Amino acid sequence: MGRPILLSNGELHVGLNQFGLVHDFYFPYVGFENHSAGSNLRHKVGVWVDGKISWLDDGTWHVRMRTATGALIGHTRAHNPAIGIILEFDDVIDTSVSVFIRNVHVINTADQERNIRLFMHQAFAIGDSRSNTDTAQYLPDSNALLHYRGRRAFVIAGEYASGEPFDQHSVGIFGIEGREGTYRDADDGELSGSNVEHGRVDSIIRFSMNIAAHDSSRVHYWIAAGTSIREALYIHKSVQEHGPEHFIRSTAEWWYEWLEPVRLASKVMAPELRESFIHSAMVVKANIDKRGAVIATTDTSMLNYARDAYAYCWPRDGAFALWPLIRLGYTSEPLRFFEFCRRALHQSGYLMHKYLADGSLGSSWHPYVHGDVSAPPIQEDETALTLFMFSQFYGVQKDSKLLTEFYDSFIKKMADFLADYIDESTCLPKPSYDLWEENFMTTTYTTAVVYGALLAAAELAETAEDSDSAVKWRSAADDIQQAAHKHLYNRSRQVFYKGIRCEDGRIGYDETIDNSSFFGAFMFGLFSLDSDEVKNSFETLRSTFKLGKHGYGLPRYEHDNYHRTRPDSVGNPWFIPSLWAAQYANETGDDMLADEIVSWVHSMADESGMLGEQFDPDTGVSVSVSPLVWTHAEYMATLLDISDRKGSK
Repeated sequence: MGRPILLSNGELHVGLNQFGLVHDFYFPYVGFENHSAGSNLRHKVGVWVDGKISWLDDGTWHVRMRTATGALIGHTRAHNPAIGIILEFDDVIDTSVSVFIRNVHVINTADQERNIRLFMHQAFAIGDSRSNTDTAQYLPDSNALLHYRGRRAFVIAGEYASGEPFDQHSVGIFGIEGREGTYRDADDGELSGSNVEHGRVDSIIRFSMNIAAHDSSRVHYWIAAGTSIREALYIHKSVQEHGPEHFIRSTAEWWYEWLEPVRLASKVMAPELRESFIHSAMVVKANIDKRGAVIATTDTSMLNYARDAYAYCWPRDGAFALWPLIRLGYTSEPLRFFEFCRRALHQSGYLMHKYLADGSLGSSWHPYVHGDVSAPPIQEDETALTLFMFSQFYGVQKDSKLLTEFYDSFIKKMADFLADYIDESTCLPKPSYDLWEENFMTTTYTTAVVYGALLAAAELAETAEDSDSAVKWRSAADDIQQAAHKHLYNRSRQVFYKGIRCEDGRIGYDETIDNSSFFGAFMFGLFSLDSDEVKNSFETLRSTFKLGKHGYGLPRYEHDNYHRTRPDSVGNPWFIPSLWAAQYANETGDDMLADEIVSWVHSMADESGMLGEQFDPDTGVSVSVSPLVWTHAEYMATLLDISDRKGSK
């Protein structure tokens, strides 16, 4: 079901599920060390009234969720007409310290006064550990609960509007020794007051309120996170001292200031698209770790069905994600990303498959041995796109310090690798894995990005007065372009090949129509925008996928099996290739098609404004992860393209 609400400060990152419950709790990196990655680790919320307990995920609550337009503050409204209760949550992670705050508005819709008890439950596997080594205990001097393991500590507390702390608590174990969870202690409305437990531990606190008919009351709840108990307690005491409202207000002010360039750019957009543009910017920002990693998504739903999720930094995804921020003039996020990539750069000048947020190498299914060929387990486009995007960043900033700092240690290493990693028989880049991470071959898309990156690097070399490198890289790019015109266009199908493979001196062609081949060829200048090859390729993919006749959702490529929901379809529609088509339409003056596609994408967002990776063509329901940062960034980039073109007319 994805994550309708994401909250983050670049260190603490929380994902709320469709019930308004904490589903993912990352600290101290965005996307790394998920302390709630498991079906029995959801932080439950319950209401006891009239002698019965009701939990938000029991199927009796109607839940609606959204993010504020001008700040990364979540709004959740949960209504249970059967028991006459409405809960309204304002949720925030402070931008200066790592604390997750929930302002809970409890509304009694009944015609009589009632005693209503709100229960807030939390369960962690600290460090994403499945071993039974956590500790939870009640801290009477701090009016709080503490969960800790090693260098991770979480302090849980809350208070009434009067400032008084929660009135009951309990600590216990779950998932072992036949224990379902300490939240069961709330079934009778009373908590046992257990003060400490170790192993696989959870805890719960209670707020008891007498609320008059058609009246309401408020409570605040928070979790302070630290890399030591001392740090977590310091943050907790700061919340007690200044009040939760102070942190909510200051966070709203921070986001208002950060979003200023986004708001300014949105003013020229269609009114119905402005809010989604701003929301997309917040989604992108929420998935950027403060040390530079851009995480593809923190949605862990896939862990229920697959071996892994997407909580990694793919250099490609990160570069695409930062492109709209670069265009809007942001500096710190792109700079930290390029610093992150420089730290990760292999000594041979290439970037690996993907990385964890702390910079360590992520999981991979790419081998070093490919038949009779030994080669790095890489997707070469990731190295090339990162280099290309750095040149765009420099072009916007025009800061000579950037070139001084990055030229020898980053630009030159990557450009030399790209220029040297050439197949002598084809004069094209050597085979590597494609951007979809499936095929080991020389693809049209990767060729195009390498070409664009080498030309961009040559311009940087000239600025750095390194004429020898400029000549080398430009010459390599020219050779690649000439070879591409010879090998990469399928004249019989009037479309770009997906790619080629060379075996025993013979070239084999993959004729699969892949939208990335078309996008790469025109976007990075491998083929000119007005060339017959580009024009014909677009018409071929347009007719093959019936773009505009039966909708605007395009698959990645013909017969894509990844999460395919209908065997007879060409593949599930993805938002990214659809937005590529909008970018091409915009570039070629087809304003109507470009506008229709972005309006369609806007309409396909879920109720909370999130855009996922792909969706079921029959139901429109998101398949795989949601949100996907690359999708939101591509949506932003497309809207900026359209705005730029319309503004130039």
